[in-house]
Amino acid sequence: MHPKAINLQEKLATFSDRWAPKIIARMNDYHFKLVKFEGDFIWHRHEETDEVFLVIEGKMSIAFRDGAVALKAGELLVVPKGVEHKPHAERECRVLLVEPAGTRNTGDAGGVRTAKNNEWV
Repeated sequence: MHPKAINLQEKLATFSDRWAPKIIARMNDYHFKLVKFEGDFIWHRHEETDEVFLVIEGKMSIAFRDGAVALKAGELLVVPKGVEHKPHAERECRVLLVEPAGTRNTGDAGGVRTAKNNEWV
């Protein structure tokens, strides 16, 4: 099998829902997920894993209990496992997430914002 390039913009054009990560690739036990953010998410943590946020387009921030980190297109942040955080974007922001397969977007919080797992585009 010959690998194929994945066009992020083409994949992003296939969905409009926000806060619902879509898988675009798998590497070993990790998923690469595209997601569109707008507004506030919920406070949550991932006890078993770090989480990578790479901003493709737009601006966002990730609040922590002791401050926040602002990110813009081309910037990346690794949220360490077990650290409570809350993503936010004033306007639509497009992000690539890298995390272990099966990681729930709402971490330990659960609730109505929990997205379907294993949804590919």
